[in-house]
Amino acid sequence: MKEVYLRVKGRVQGIGYRRWAVDTAVKIGDISGWVRNVETGDVEILMKGPEDKVDEMIGRCHSGPTFARVDKVEFVGGRLSGFLPRIDEGVFRQV
Repeated sequence: MKEVYLRVKGRVQGIGYRRWAVDTAVKIGDISGWVRNVETGDVEILMKGPEDKVDEMIGRCHSGPTFARVDKVEFVGGRLSGFLPRIDEGVFRQV
C-alpha cells in the first residue's frame, strides 16, 4: 500500500478537476482518498492504494481534464492527520 498527499498547481479550479479526479480514481480502481480545492487556487489530493494504482493516478494528475493547465504536481511531506479529512476505505470523494 502507498499513501501520498499531493498539491496540484496551475489552472485547476473551476474547470472540473475535482470531478475528473474522482472519476479517474474510480476508473483506475482500488484508490481511496479525497480531493479538494484550497484557497491558493491549487487542488489537494490525499490518496492511498496499491502502489501501481496510486502511481497511475499520480501520472494522470500531471495532465488532468481537458481544460486544465497543470504547472506542477508537488508531493507534500508529512501527513498531519489530525488536520486533514479522513480517508474512507474504498471511497474516493470530493471534500
